[in-house]
Formats: sequence, structure tokens, C-alpha cells
Amino acid sequence: MNNNFDIGIIGAGPAGYTYALHASAQGKSVVLFEKEYIGGVCLNKGCIPTKSILHSSEVYKQILNADKFGVTAQNVTLDYSKVLERKNKIVETLRKGIELALKNAKVTVINSEAKIKDKNTVECNADIYNCSKIVCATGSSPKVVKGLEFDHDFLLSSDDILNLECLPKSILIIGSGAIGVEWARIFSNFGIETTVVELAQHLLPLADTEVSKRLERIFKAEKIKFYTQTCVKEINNKKITLSNNEILEPELVLVAVGRTPNITDKIEGVTYIGDIAGEIQLAHYAIKQAIEDIDGIKFEKGLTPSVVYGTPEIAWVGKREQDLEPDSYNKSLVLLSAIGKAHCDGQTDGFIKIISQKDKIVGAHIVSSEASSLIQQITIAIQNGITVDKLKEVCFPHPTYSEGIYDALFKF
Repeated sequence: MNNNFDIGIIGAGPAGYTYALHASAQGKSVVLFEKEYIGGVCLNKGCIPTKSILHSSEVYKQILNADKFGVTAQNVTLDYSKVLERKNKIVETLRKGIELALKNAKVTVINSEAKIKDKNTVECNADIYNCSKIVCATGSSPKVVKGLEFDHDFLLSSDDILNLECLPKSILIIGSGAIGVEWARIFSNFGIETTVVELAQHLLPLADTEVSKRLERIFKAEKIKFYTQTCVKEINNKKITLSNNEILEPELVLVAVGRTPNITDKIEGVTYIGDIAGEIQLAHYAIKQAIEDIDGIKFEKGLTPSVVYGTPEIAWVGKREQDLEPDSYNKSLVLLSAIGKAHCDGQTDGFIKIISQKDKIVGAHIVSSEASSLIQQITIAIQNGITVDKLKEVCFPHPTYSEGIYDALFKF
């Protein structure tokens, strides 16, 4: 067996498999090491399985509320085992697709743990692989916080929560980033008593403050209880005492306080991409990092869109209002209640907010159905320096959520 390769990649998540496919397309010989599953956290333990379960929860909730749309549904029941079965099938289908793409690209895939010895050497199963370049894309793991260490029974990680075979009657979620918010929505949709605890002043602290406040309003309407500027003070016999002295007794606790890169010491000469690089921990950011390094296609790192899924979706890109000096910018906000499509869909709680400076769009913050797609229109405009007046020349279809962007342009 020839153990000499142009590129050696550790980790087959979005960063790793993207790098492998693009390197192979350039005619380079590639060996890809993965100790668990092809697809990494995103496909197997994160983005994809979570969104699958989230969608099932939304379908369930929609059916329960179908009478609002003139549809009567009786004897509606939830079979969570089928929810998990669907999730597993989706993950398996997508994983096989990536495996096939790697096979067709003639990437050598080794399903075993590998160790980087130096900038040109990888050891795996006692074999040595010599690589002209080594790329490390080993991802991240759920962050462990002192006093909230996972016991995988009562205190669960985001990995554990995907393995639940049945739903609890109540849950406490610690942390209100994307993971915490999405799981709060999932459990709430399934009718589970849900509470969120957040240390920051507002939920979803990385978002624009106006977005965070709207999410808090939505949570109140959905009867999702939450505490901000609050932390867990003590856990005793499954009783949770908060810093405000409230005592909670949830059946389960999900600790969702972020993720930690899977690394100890970095080796000089090795390229690090994806979560392990310690930058933005998003799959699409990791993919762009890989493409930038192997293909030389640059991207604006500061214009990486963020999306939180559920109903309504939340998305943002660029500058937040709280980061700007007063009188240094203009903002325009269109409520979804002014958009016809939102009324047709029964999704009128939200807004489209655009921030500009000197007639250039510099940020957008959206709480709306299809926000994950809408935000890309603004990202393209910002990155290409399209002015507000120039964007006004574009014809937006009606009735759509996107025409809210168009309406916002005329409110500056």
C-alpha cells in the first residue's frame, strides 16, 4: 500500500470532506482519516439531526392548531420513536451521499483514529502516512462547565439529547445560543414544560438586541419560561437552585453553553480549519475556510450569516445596532404584520431590519419565516457594496417575505 499522499486530512466533517473533495478535483492525492462517522458533528450530532427533529415538532404543533386554518384534525398523537427513525434515516442518507462522493473522487478514507506526528507525518493503526500537507479539521465537543459536568443521565449534552428514546415531562435548558433556543422550541412544540436559563442580559446574546427582545416576546407567547442574567448556583438531588434563589425540579437538564475545540497543542506547519481553528463555529464557515485554503477563493469572514431555526426563523449578518455609535447609522424596520404572505401563512410575529451607513447596507437582522434564505440576499448586497438606491432597482416578487426587504429600502 502506498502511504504517500499530497494531502492528509484529519476529521471528515464539513471542513474536512469539503477540503478532500476540492483537493481531489485539483488532481491531488488525498487521504482522509475519521474515527467516527463521515459528516462530522454537523451531519451526525448537530445541524441535520436537530433540524429533522425540529421540523417534526413543528408539524405536530401545526396539526394541533390546524383549526386556525379551517382544517379539523382529530386524535392527533405523537410517536417519538418514528421522529427518531426519520432523523436517523435522513442522517444515514446524507452520510452515504458524502461517502459516495468521496469514493468517486478517489479519496482514500480510513475510518480510524489518527495522530499527527509532525507537519508531514500521520500515524494511524501503527502505519505511517507521509503527506506533503496536513490539514486538521477535528471539530469541537460540547463545552464542560464546572459544576455542570455531564453525567449523561440528568445533566445532558447536546450529543446526549439526540439519543433520548422518550421525551421528558419537563426540561431545563442552560444557555440560549442557537442550540439552546432550537431545543427549547422543539420541546415546547411537543408540549413539554420548558425553562431556559441565560447568564447574559438577553436571550440569544450574540444577536442584535432588538432580535433578542423579540425572541423573548415570542417565548412568553409560547409559554417557554426563561430567566436572564441568571445562572445555576447549586444542584442537589436533582433540585436546581438558581442565582435568583428560584428552585427548579426538571426531569432533565440540557447544558448548552457552547462548544470547545478538540485540540491540545497545535503543530507548526499544519493547517487548522473548522471549529478546531477557534474562530466562528458554523458549518458554512468551515466549508468556506476549506475552499479558501485549497482553491484560493477568499471570503468575507465578518459577513458569515448566522441562523437560528424554528418558527419564526432568526437570521443576521453584518453589524449589530448595539455595536454602532449613535447617529452613525440609519435603520429601517418592516414588521411582518405589514406583509401579505405572512398573513396567508399565519406567521406575522417578526420583522426585517436593515442597517445602513452612508447609503451602504452594513447589517441585517431578520425574525421571519424563510429568514435563512432572506439573509443571503442582504449578504450578497453587503459584500458587493450594493447601495440602497441600487437595490431599489431590483424587482422583488409578490406575495413573498422577500418584498419586506424591498419595503425596508424605502424607509431610510
